Amino acid sequence: MKAGVILVLGFLSFALVVPPSSASDDRRQKWWKWPSTGKSICSSVVLPLYGNVYPQGYYYAQINIGHPPRPYFVDPDTGSDLTWLQCDAPCVHCTQAPHPYYRPNNDLVPCKDPLCASLHSGDHRCDDPGQCDYEVEYADGGSSLGVLINDVSLLNLTTGVRITPRLAIGCGYDQIPGPSYQPLDGVLGLGKGKTGIVSQLHSQGLIRNVVGHCFSSRGGGFLFFGDDVYDASRVISTPMSRDYRKHYSPGYGEVIYGGKATGLKNLLVIFDSGSSYTYLSSEAYEGLLYLITKELSGKPIREAVDDETLPFCWKGRKPFRSIKDVRKYFKPLALSFSTGWRSKTQFEIPLEGYLLISSRGSVCLGVLNGTEVGLQNFNIIGDISMQDKMVIYDNEKQTIGWIPANCDRPPRSDTIIF
Repeated sequence: MKAGVILVLGFLSFALVVPPSSASDDRRQKWWKWPSTGKSICSSVVLPLYGNVYPQGYYYAQINIGHPPRPYFVDPDTGSDLTWLQCDAPCVHCTQAPHPYYRPNNDLVPCKDPLCASLHSGDHRCDDPGQCDYEVEYADGGSSLGVLINDVSLLNLTTGVRITPRLAIGCGYDQIPGPSYQPLDGVLGLGKGKTGIVSQLHSQGLIRNVVGHCFSSRGGGFLFFGDDVYDASRVISTPMSRDYRKHYSPGYGEVIYGGKATGLKNLLVIFDSGSSYTYLSSEAYEGLLYLITKELSGKPIREAVDDETLPFCWKGRKPFRSIKDVRKYFKPLALSFSTGWRSKTQFEIPLEGYLLISSRGSVCLGVLNGTEVGLQNFNIIGDISMQDKMVIYDNEKQTIGWIPANCDRPPRSDTIIF
């Protein structure tokens, strides 16, 4: 396996919350409790994003939790619901983090709470009625074990109003890092489930049930909760799948290369902001690689076997400095989704959305083999392919939409307190 495997996997983190098991019983801890308040307002929340796809390998946001509020850096992950922080409860197993571990209060979410039930499939057992245990597992094999806590989150609305809603978050006191582990304080769950941060804010009447992000190819960007930060008339959208409801999925798609159909179709696609790179199932990946290799045949560019940044890199006669230097060698990609009878929508992926320039001056393919990392039936649109677009997950209209955008400046940034 190449030395760059941690970078290659990035944040491959769409998640499955698993019910309590006997194997994890001895990792659980006991807790205690107090009450909460809230207030209603309709607006949006915008959070700055930091980081990049390369060379850092991930984007992250800052959230402020607790009383007094303390900052935490978290992975904004549309592939999972639960927001959790590494927690000094005390911590049994925690990883390196940029801030001191979260110190929990005593306001526990009880086992019979609907939020707790939504984390577990079927009839979950309550070993301790006073607390809600959770265990979440990620696609790369990493996991977090902990308990749900209610705590205050400090948020600034685009109207300029500051709010402090109480939200249920995970106090993760036992983490097993996967190969795509990054040194952050936790995960910001942006998925569709009831425990998702956006669902909780919506249930309190604070925002519409809409979440989106804008990753800049130059690094940074912004994340938003609510629907008043974009022009809905400009959004290109496709319905969320009715057959696959767990994640943000438009259903089945087809790869388009250079504006032409490739025959690489019937691919179940998930939009996952927790994955740095885009992943195709083995057959589609090999098919795309074949098309790219064929396109490069006879051109002054060859495989850079000595560059281990990503599995496939190519070099020219002299080092490439930007994607502009390789435009004559590669063609744009797209994924085509059916939006109705004989109607299709294309998610366009320009060269910057699937290629990157390595530190060695090679151009590398940012689409990876998902089958090799355990994604048997899924194809992931990751951060690299969503750069320089505002991507919008509208849980009220049940659509996924996108608009080409300048992600360097957050909307209404004069009202955002950093």
